[in-house]
Amino acid sequence: MIKRSSKKYIDNLIEQNPNWNVLDVGCGYTAHKKANVICDIQDLSKFYKDKKFIKLESKKLPFKDKEFDFVITSHVIEHVEDVDFFIKELQRISSKGYIELPTILEDNLVFENKNDHLWHMEFDDVNYQLLIKKRVQYLEPLLTVSSAKKLADQFRQSLILELIWENTIEFNFIENNDLAFKKISRLTLARKFFSKLLRNLIR
Repeated sequence: MIKRSSKKYIDNLIEQNPNWNVLDVGCGYTAHKKANVICDIQDLSKFYKDKKFIKLESKKLPFKDKEFDFVITSHVIEHVEDVDFFIKELQRISSKGYIELPTILEDNLVFENKNDHLWHMEFDDVNYQLLIKKRVQYLEPLLTVSSAKKLADQFRQSLILELIWENTIEFNFIENNDLAFKKISRLTLARKFFSKLLRNLIR
């Protein structure tokens, strides 16, 4: 089952289980401090000198079935081409884990996401499943990654999707009917903003 959670809850859960074997996969330079094993497509072995680091060389994760008690994938799945296979691999190597993703809003606001992300993800709170569809750029980006992180301190639920799963990760691919959507440019947004501001001033 997969459901909404929070990083704060996950941090406390891992803290309360110090004997867990924890994997952080695809973390780059920001691995969870309690992760025992780090796995990434980059060779970060020199950066993670105090942890076991394994470089990912193929689609298949280089671990045994149920090798880990908990697996963390933070801002990873939206980059993965074969997302179906990757999710099934997470279920193979662990019985539970944490998934963190950008919301569609955050994904559209950040410059770096425009070329790096392949998927948009939403969560179905009725059927408890991750909904996956092809990414669409609805807005011209306005923010850098660092500025988005600062905004997330105050608007985390609007910008970040936080999920915990146990045993299975229910997911479904949905058709994106917005592929021909006309992007809203920054100039259009600015014009609408100042137009409304002007109307309010002359009332």
